[in-house]
Amino acid sequence: MFLGREKELALLKDEFETKKKSAILVYGKRRIGKSALISEASKFFDGIVINHLCVKSNYEGNLALLSRSVCSSLFLPEIQFNTIFDLFDFLKLQNKKILLILDEYQYFKQSLKDTSIDSYMQSIIDGLSENIKLVLCGSFITMMKELVEESNSLFGRFSLVIHLQEFNYLDAAKFFPNLVYSDRIAFYSVFGGSPYVLSILDYTKSLEENIEKYLIDQNSILRTYIENVMLSEIRQSFDVRILELIGNGKKRYSEISSSLIHSDTGLLDKQLKNLISMETISKVFPINKKGDKKYQFYEIKDNLMRFYFSYIFGNESFISKFGENYFYKNYIEKSINTFISLRVENIAVQYFSHLVRIGKRQNILDVGSYWYDDRKNKKNGQFDCVLKENDGYTFY
Repeated sequence: MFLGREKELALLKDEFETKKKSAILVYGKRRIGKSALISEASKFFDGIVINHLCVKSNYEGNLALLSRSVCSSLFLPEIQFNTIFDLFDFLKLQNKKILLILDEYQYFKQSLKDTSIDSYMQSIIDGLSENIKLVLCGSFITMMKELVEESNSLFGRFSLVIHLQEFNYLDAAKFFPNLVYSDRIAFYSVFGGSPYVLSILDYTKSLEENIEKYLIDQNSILRTYIENVMLSEIRQSFDVRILELIGNGKKRYSEISSSLIHSDTGLLDKQLKNLISMETISKVFPINKKGDKKYQFYEIKDNLMRFYFSYIFGNESFISKFGENYFYKNYIEKSINTFISLRVENIAVQYFSHLVRIGKRQNILDVGSYWYDDRKNKKNGQFDCVLKENDGYTFY
């Protein structure tokens, strides 16, 4: 069953139906629903769909596999094209509407060391015939973002760019409509908004049972997903302790730096910036203190990863000794309501942002937290959900 993504689905369907040439870019983190979205939209395409998955190989290997996908989809004997240009010239000659999807494009891009593949695709898109719709899809965020930067040869070539994000609470709740509202909030706060994750959970069981079965169990499917998919790219280049520290409340730069005992602060700066670019963490300011480094802090963006680093990371030995239920009772149960309540703040911010998008609230300039300094009474603190409006602030 396909849920959510109504706006993105409508945009893709319009592109697939237009008589103009179309080159589309869809990117987002792994298991965020990119392929499912494209597959759902392609059901409305009146023509032949060629769905090809690029692989970690050299240029010749990728071209050979793409040639096989093309010929198989067109029910033709296998043809080996010498270049990617020969392949697209062949497609141009077919008297058929063709939708060609290059999934995990970053692997094809990496098949040549320089920027040659992007340059090839630029030339192909510039000469794309009207009978061909081309979709490039990828999950390496930083690399895919480069395709829409002015310095890249593909800049300005896409007729549609979709940066797919996790589901917000409203869309995530479509996976568990029969739960009471408090349980919907709890499941979203722990497991986040990945369609892949939400489709795995058992909503006939309690939150505790799902956490024990799918997260604490060392051989569970979501532990495997977090450690071998979500963290695979990060572990290659970054100090994972950064995420552990942020997940356990050390959110300011000074706290992270002192805990890591980095002599090279430039390295930490670079790692934080790259983790932000990868959409693993975000830099947050109160809406009345934007740009003031004194009030900035870092957050893990994904609820599931935040939960993992808050509770599970580093406790594998304890879990293996005493089991999932004992670990939950002693490490999680006492603070789970506090963990969930902190996520409710973000849900409230999402709510007001949604009202603005659908036109039910006007004159809102920003929404977020608000920091106050009461010097007279020597107090300071933060309001968690505040609207900045034309005539001042409204506090919730």
